[in-house]
Amino acid sequence: MIRMNELAFYTLAGAPRSPRDLVEEVTHAERLGIGSAFISERFNIKEAATLSGAVGAISEEIGIATAATNHNTRHPMVTAAFAMTMHRLTGGRFSLGLGRGIAPMFDAYGLPHIKTAEIEDFVGLMRRIWQGEVIVGHDGPAGKYPLLTMGPDYAEYIPMTFTAFGPNSLALGGRAFDAVVLHTFFTDETTERCVRQVKQAAEEAGRDPASVRVWSCFATVGDHLPEELRLKKTVGRMATYLQAYGDLMVKTNDWDPDVLRRFREDDFIAGFRGALDTTGTTADLEHVAELIPEAWLAPAASGSAEQCVAKIQGQFDLGCDGVILHGASPHELEPIVEAYRENRPASRFDGLAANPAGVSV
Repeated sequence: MIRMNELAFYTLAGAPRSPRDLVEEVTHAERLGIGSAFISERFNIKEAATLSGAVGAISEEIGIATAATNHNTRHPMVTAAFAMTMHRLTGGRFSLGLGRGIAPMFDAYGLPHIKTAEIEDFVGLMRRIWQGEVIVGHDGPAGKYPLLTMGPDYAEYIPMTFTAFGPNSLALGGRAFDAVVLHTFFTDETTERCVRQVKQAAEEAGRDPASVRVWSCFATVGDHLPEELRLKKTVGRMATYLQAYGDLMVKTNDWDPDVLRRFREDDFIAGFRGALDTTGTTADLEHVAELIPEAWLAPAASGSAEQCVAKIQGQFDLGCDGVILHGASPHELEPIVEAYRENRPASRFDGLAANPAGVSV
């Protein structure tokens, strides 16, 4: 089986019934030749370290990345040890992926908002710890630590991934990380601009822009799925994003803010509690669909398997180095992946590392 390291999926997409579902998903993904499994973290049954270990234990070839966990929810030594354990468990297939987190959730849990300088400082600490350095008396944006070290017997480079949205995050990804994951439902113009910003930041930092892999996070919802499920994976998911950080979505994509205002002022939306893609009924989502323009849902792979493949290939044409087929399990993706394999420009991805943030060989 040819490994398509330019393709990835998110395991346990949405709200899974059990974390054990990933066993079948990852096994199926490896059989299909999907290159990487990305792991999102939720404070329920989707704790990232546990899921990462499970994927590493049941897989042989697939790349693995957390996309994303937050650096301020664990002590730096816990995170460093987690990443080193995964690195050695998988023979180098693991990438530690970080993100800023969602402000309303952080506020609810009493967590401070994450600043760019904190993340950059934290990345530097991880790099030094993994190289076996003894860090004494660190006092920086990431915090004060009397001692950070896992001992001199380690000298490893573990690729790191950053989930980025705004210009500051994109620039940070380009200068400090090995891969950047973009957000779902980015327009073509936004995607192209974001790729350019990441690569430019890498170059300005004296790095090879080609060494920083940019992943499109591309909603992939083919017509072979039931209509109710497609509604949840498109309208429901977009509505949930608008609930959580609609202003950022609108600003980034240069969308009409009045549409977002009308969305928020709708009586049903204003009174709804919870995430619409998780708890909204089909009738709920049919109402929500009337509030979201088709153009906002268009940046996705939809239609027949062949039409989905054409949209996926379009992401590479915009400059992306990889495409995460977002919001669907390998079983749901199978006809699309098979159609992609038949039209894959193989030489374009020769030597691409299995690690989703790894350097091509």
